[in-house]
Amino acid sequence: MPQQWQVHQRITNASRQSPEALVNLELRDVPKPVPGPKETLVRIHAVALNARDLLVLTSSPLYPVPTSAGLVPCSDAAGIVEELGTDSVWKAGDRVILHPNTWLNGRDERGFDITKAFGAGTVAGTLTEYMVVGDERLIKVPEHLSLEEASVLPTAGSTACHSLFFVPEQPVGDGTWVLVQGTGGVSTIAIQLAAAAGATVIATSSSDEKLALSKQLGAHHTINYRHTPNWEEEVTKMTDGKGVDFVLDVGGAGTIEHSLGSLRQGGIVSIVGILTPAKEIDIVPAILYGAKTVRGQLGSSKTMSEELVRRVDADKIRPVIAKTFEWREAKDAFELLMNQSEVGKIVVKGVTAGSA
Repeated sequence: MPQQWQVHQRITNASRQSPEALVNLELRDVPKPVPGPKETLVRIHAVALNARDLLVLTSSPLYPVPTSAGLVPCSDAAGIVEELGTDSVWKAGDRVILHPNTWLNGRDERGFDITKAFGAGTVAGTLTEYMVVGDERLIKVPEHLSLEEASVLPTAGSTACHSLFFVPEQPVGDGTWVLVQGTGGVSTIAIQLAAAAGATVIATSSSDEKLALSKQLGAHHTINYRHTPNWEEEVTKMTDGKGVDFVLDVGGAGTIEHSLGSLRQGGIVSIVGILTPAKEIDIVPAILYGAKTVRGQLGSSKTMSEELVRRVDADKIRPVIAKTFEWREAKDAFELLMNQSEVGKIVVKGVTAGSA
């Protein structure tokens, strides 16, 4: 029978970085689903993990949608169309990316419904052998990408694309400065996209080794924040006292003060993560007197995902994969994700990925 990983709350008080929470992840046999009209049956070949998946696994109060019993986790995947429902526009053998939410068109944030995204609440996710998906939720994989690389695009890639090209009045490009924190999945592809668009990119990390990789991905300047804890001062020097146009903030409370300090007047911070511990800070003066904008980055529309794929295809960008795990090693993949130490994305292969 087909298999899928499910979340069953054996432990409910574990932190998102506690390996004991892995007992909540169980492998189960399930019936093979059947596609209906204008649907496809996709065999999943690769699943990319996100920090959000740890919140779901542990039923963390930091995530606004409670985890239901037996939920299939994860939102990001790529696979191959195996069967078609009636009137489907796809064909068997098509390599596809699964758009993880119901927001299909445009840039109006009200189109995103967090309760209807794959792999949270009561909506089954992608860590499964087979998945039935509506035709409108699929995007063709660029020819130069493997399915493992393509699986990185739905959340990490689309989040970066949304932030860089759909938020600012003037999208990131020639003449703009962008600061990207960290070297995780969103950060690495954000560096690649911004550099390919012509922006000057500053990357921050706690590791010189990771910063060297950031340079290879296209970063023009790097800052080790362990050596330079007040890195906003260094950013100000690099930009002749003006500050950057845009910051991609993955830390949250622990980094927002520095992010605002590195922004030019009228600049934008997009918060895409909450990786650092909470702290009490007053950011209102910096926002008010700098006419700066701080915004949360939650989901992306299919329109944005399609623009991402267009840019990835045109610039032949290859997403960075930190490590790939076999299907039955999914728990090991989650444990590595808990460490927050990898450069790029962690990917779990599907049951039959070896034959792709």
